[in-house]
Amino acid sequence: MAQKNCTREEDYSRWYNELVPRADLAENSGVRGCMVIKPYGYAIWEKIQAQLDKMFKETGHQNAYFPLFVPKSLFEAEEKNAEGFAKECAVVTHYRLKTDPNNPSKLIVDPEAKLEEELIVRPTSEAIIWNTYKGWIQSYRDLPILINQWANVVRWEMRTRLFLRTAEFLWQEGHTAHATKEEAIAETEQMLEVYAEFAEKFMAMPVIKGRKTESERFAGADDTYCIEAMMQDGKALQAGTSHFLGQNFAKAFDVKFADNEGKLEHVWATSWGVSTRLMGALIMTHSDDEGLVLPPALAPIQVVMVPIHKTEEDLANISAKAAELKAKLAKLGISFKYDDDDNKRPGWKFAEYETKGVPVRLAMGPRDLENGKIEIARRDTKEKTVVDFEGLETYIHNLLEDIQTNLYNRAAKFRTENFHKVDTYEEFKTQLKEKGGFYLVHWDGTSETEEKIKQETQATIRCIPLDAEDEEGVCMVTGKPSKRRVVIAKAY
Repeated sequence: MAQKNCTREEDYSRWYNELVPRADLAENSGVRGCMVIKPYGYAIWEKIQAQLDKMFKETGHQNAYFPLFVPKSLFEAEEKNAEGFAKECAVVTHYRLKTDPNNPSKLIVDPEAKLEEELIVRPTSEAIIWNTYKGWIQSYRDLPILINQWANVVRWEMRTRLFLRTAEFLWQEGHTAHATKEEAIAETEQMLEVYAEFAEKFMAMPVIKGRKTESERFAGADDTYCIEAMMQDGKALQAGTSHFLGQNFAKAFDVKFADNEGKLEHVWATSWGVSTRLMGALIMTHSDDEGLVLPPALAPIQVVMVPIHKTEEDLANISAKAAELKAKLAKLGISFKYDDDDNKRPGWKFAEYETKGVPVRLAMGPRDLENGKIEIARRDTKEKTVVDFEGLETYIHNLLEDIQTNLYNRAAKFRTENFHKVDTYEEFKTQLKEKGGFYLVHWDGTSETEEKIKQETQATIRCIPLDAEDEEGVCMVTGKPSKRRVVIAKAY
């Protein structure tokens, strides 16, 4: 008997951990804390990457690539950044192995091949990039520099989970240099808007745009902006961050430019990034107990067609219709797969594509062919209908748009239903324990109160919403004055 899959209601964490390999997205590797992203999972990441890359270039950014290794002296140059990442760093100390003289079948580190300076495997690239920018920037004419890189980074996490938190992960990191503070802040805000637009328009995932508290800022930043999304268990997931770095890295690496009057000034900086955590967000925002649910905008296969036949003649006739449809859908930019693999039965295929979250599934048999009809199943609602084959490409185009909109609206409705405004600490603790979700609360602005909430409830201040209006009140914990509410939730 096949093993029953865990449901979201039974154990949300286990449901997620089982779904990722079941949907053929990724698996754990032979390296502790690192994952293998399988072809289907990587195809989704490529769709994410391609769309974001397009949006970056539309805002004037260019791609470059910087070294994986950062000399320890460079890494230490910006103290807050170094301190913030120190506990997660992997360090290269030697450059050669040799045969163990006591056991010729084994290799050992060659003690004579010790590096003169240890190398940090990048947890983030500000240090190596700003050391590089020092040679690129002399005059205001060299600014702005608008660079992004697609790369991998290593942060030595002790507790890992596929896509959400791994020792090595894929991401993009933007690093820009500007002549003025105002221009750098505008860049920081612009990239936050890019991330929010991508999340909502392509991932069908509603997000809250906000600023982090001082204790939650990126190490080395003057200000950190973020987008926060609610997963189906009510927890928050930080889906993207954009940092105003001030002149901190420019001062650490002595990066100056001559303004139009010849006066030397330190450069103003930003950095911003999203990672393969977006894959986890995509899974947890939309998927169900049957498997993955993908928004059409990011689905590697948007439409799959399965023939149902008994004779070779039936198959040939259905295949001809499939080829006709494929050509029409290609003109509309819709990805299509025709699965005529005789080694697997239609029922197995239906279950497989449901698990993989293909938005639209088509099935055609001899009677459908004779009547000029085809069966359509949509993944988001599981509704099935029979429609005319004539004009099918237009029907599918409209259906995909409807699925994309429905997924966003469904996620937005869930967030609204699980967004609570509370005024007392006791009410907050009770509701958080009973039903989770996001909470709009007053906070006195102190790190002491923030830490108390975290220690006592395991919830954190996710952000100070950018669209929050001033509202006089009192902190739910201390009773001290508060001018606006913040969003608090348990988070991944």
